[in-house]
Amino acid sequence: MKLFQLESHQTNVRREVVAGITTFAAMAYILAVNPSILSASGMDKGALITATALASALMTALMALFTNYPIALAPGMGINAYFAFTVCGAMKIPWQAALGLVFYSGLVFFVLSITGIRQRLLTALPRELKTAITCGIGLFIAFIGLKGGGVIVSNPATFVTLGDLHQPGPWLVIGGLVVTAVLVQRKVPGAILIGIVGITVLGFFLQSTGADGKAAAITSAPSAIIAAPASLKPTFLQLDLRYFWQHWQTCVPIVLALLFVDLFDNMGTLIGVCQRAGLLDANGNLPRIGRALTADATAAMVGSTLGTSTVTSYIESAAGVEAGGRTGLTALTTAGCFLLALFFNPLIAIIPAVATAPALVIVGIFMMQSVAELDLRDFAKAVPAVIVMLTMPLAFSIAEGIALGMVVYAAFHVGSGRARSVAPLAYVLAGLCLLHLIYR
Repeated sequence: MKLFQLESHQTNVRREVVAGITTFAAMAYILAVNPSILSASGMDKGALITATALASALMTALMALFTNYPIALAPGMGINAYFAFTVCGAMKIPWQAALGLVFYSGLVFFVLSITGIRQRLLTALPRELKTAITCGIGLFIAFIGLKGGGVIVSNPATFVTLGDLHQPGPWLVIGGLVVTAVLVQRKVPGAILIGIVGITVLGFFLQSTGADGKAAAITSAPSAIIAAPASLKPTFLQLDLRYFWQHWQTCVPIVLALLFVDLFDNMGTLIGVCQRAGLLDANGNLPRIGRALTADATAAMVGSTLGTSTVTSYIESAAGVEAGGRTGLTALTTAGCFLLALFFNPLIAIIPAVATAPALVIVGIFMMQSVAELDLRDFAKAVPAVIVMLTMPLAFSIAEGIALGMVVYAAFHVGSGRARSVAPLAYVLAGLCLLHLIYR
C-alpha cells in the first residue's frame, strides 16, 4: 500500500475500505437516476446502466491512481438533465450528436487544464455568478424530479400546476421525499439509496392508472436478481463528432455550457471535499489540482465514448471522508463497488420514475444550499444571480440561464458605472452569450 501512503495520511486499509463503501452507498443512486434521465433522449436504458457503472468505476479508479485523492466520479447531476431535456429534447439534437458535444467539452477542458487557462476562466467570473449557477442547477434538478414524479404537471392556463393527487404515484414521491430528508438529517449512510429502494418496493403493492385507463403496478417484477451486464453496444462509440462542425453556431454555446458547469462543479467539489479531508496546503491550495482537473477532463471524454453524459467529481465523496477516507484507496474501493453493481442490472432496471424523483429533489436541495453564500442584500450581486437561478428551471436550460446571467451581469455593471470591476475576459464571455441568445 505504499502507492497510497497510508501511514503519512494517518489511516489504514480497513478505514479506507469502509470509507470507500460509504462513498458508494451515498452516490449509488446515480445507477438508477442517470439511466432514467438519459433514456428520455431515446438511449437504451440497459446500456445506460452499464455505461453509468463502467464510467464511474473507470474514472474513479483513474482519479485514485493519478492523484491519490478520495474523490469518486460519476455522470453529473444537472448536466445529464441538460443533455436529455434541453439538448436532445427541446433542441431536437440526436443523442449521438449530444455525446459528441460532451466529448468536445471534455477535450476543451483537457486543453484548459494542461495549459493553465482554466485559472483565468475561474477568476474572470465573480463568485456570486458561480454560486448562482450551482443554485440554479439545483432548482432545475428539483423541478425535473417533481415533474418526473407527477407532482408537478403542465397546465395550458398556468403553465404548471399540481399533479393528480388521486393517484398513488405523486404521494409516493412526496412521502419518499420526506422520509429521505429525515434520513439525511439524521445522517444515515446511503439515505438517498434507501429512499429509492423503499419506494421501489412499495411500488410492487400499489397500482397506478395509465393514460389508457388501465391499472398496473407501479414497479414491475425483475426478470432476475443477478445477471450479466446489459450490452454496451447500443451506446458504445456511438458519438457523432461531425455534427458539431455541421451546426457549429448551435453547438458552440452548448459545449461552453457543458464546459462551464463541469469546470465550476469540479473545482467546488475538489476544494470542498479535500478541505474536509485536510488535504489543502498552508495557503489553502490543493496540491496536484492540475492532475485532478486533467482526470476530470479525461472522464468527460471517456464517458461520452461509453455512452453517458459528462462524468464529474461527486460531492458525495465527502461521505467517505467523514468515514475516515484520506487517500486514493477510498476511491479505488468505490470503483470496485461500481464494478460489482454491473451484475445487478435487472434490479436497477425496474426502479420506477417515482422512486428516483425524491432523489433528484434532495440533490437539488443540496445544491441550493449554496444560496446561503450569496449576499443578496448587495443589489449588484443579487440582480445577475437571481436571473441565473430563475432562468434555468423556467427556461428548462442550464445554458440559457448562464447566458442570460452573463449578459445581465456585464450590462448591469456598465450601466451602474462599475465597468472596471469586471474582468476583460468576462466581457468576452458576455459577448459570446449575447450572440447565442440572439441567433439561437
